Amino acid sequence: MKKTSTRLADGRELIYYDLRDDSVRDAVDRRPLDRTVTTSEIRRDPLLGDSVAIASHRQGRTYHPPADECPLCPSEGDRLSEIPDSSYDVVVFENRFPSLAGDSGRCEVVCFTSDHNASFADLTEEQAGLVLEAWTDRTSELSHLPAVEQVFCFENRGAEIGVTLGHPHGQIYAYPFTTPRTALMLRSAATHKEMTGGENLFDAVLERELAGERVVLEGEHWVAFVPYAAHWPYEVHLYPKRRVPDLLGLDEGARTEFPKVYLELLRRFDRIFGESEPPTPYIAAWHQAPFGALEEFDGVVREDFALHLELFTIRRTSGKLKFLAGSESGMNVFINDVPPERAAERLREVASS
Repeated sequence: MKKTSTRLADGRELIYYDLRDDSVRDAVDRRPLDRTVTTSEIRRDPLLGDSVAIASHRQGRTYHPPADECPLCPSEGDRLSEIPDSSYDVVVFENRFPSLAGDSGRCEVVCFTSDHNASFADLTEEQAGLVLEAWTDRTSELSHLPAVEQVFCFENRGAEIGVTLGHPHGQIYAYPFTTPRTALMLRSAATHKEMTGGENLFDAVLERELAGERVVLEGEHWVAFVPYAAHWPYEVHLYPKRRVPDLLGLDEGARTEFPKVYLELLRRFDRIFGESEPPTPYIAAWHQAPFGALEEFDGVVREDFALHLELFTIRRTSGKLKFLAGSESGMNVFINDVPPERAAERLREVASS
């Protein structure tokens, strides 16, 4: 992998990740851009104890542009985009319309490929491996920023999810706090550790799932399963078999195997509802341990957390979506119409030939 860092016309950082060591990235951003002005602010809810990012500048962000005006495609002739070069393998750059900025953290865009009509599932194993290297590198770099406590790499895919740019891409949020989902996991891990005399909760969950009927696919280093209490109609958790707190902790064997396992998982997601259905909308979310202190979670250290990816779709059946209505949105109590065992069975049925 070759990494080349440069700056866009408004001062934002852009980084090329190339498969070839001899790649030259010296294209200049020729757009007449003023420096970006953001108004991101973090406000804490005194009743729930969580944080909300107020980012009014995002109202003017790019919204469903035609394909020939996509800001994530390479620049070509007089059509100038966020990527100055005429081609790329993987690119990461600071979001022009970030939810978090300055003392409130940082937001980045990850472009998986220059092919506008592709998806992550269309990548080769070599390309997917390069994306993993980019995620890992950004996790390392962002963790050293003074304002950052947790790094979250994720992909939103599909208009049903709310994606406003059709180009295959993901995002990275670097939060200045531990997110509520992670805090819940850490509290559960602390309680389990105390009640069992030191047993790790993530290890216990993984051991139970490996012995059960909800495993979707398994390799030497990774296992994917539908969790016992899945919130979403089709939801899969992907764990490395050796517990590590973040992407930086993965060994060479896990890194090498990841592309094959993950691409197979994504391709199965696209076959859940049949070949005649549009591509399955999904969210793919990496859960990593916070980089800040964990004193509030009694007895838990970073190494107790287990890196894992959660992949889920809001489509519950052909032509129908799972909406977060009263119980989910009002009380955070999910109601799942698809039994996890049936979801796992379906994901095994649609395995590649």
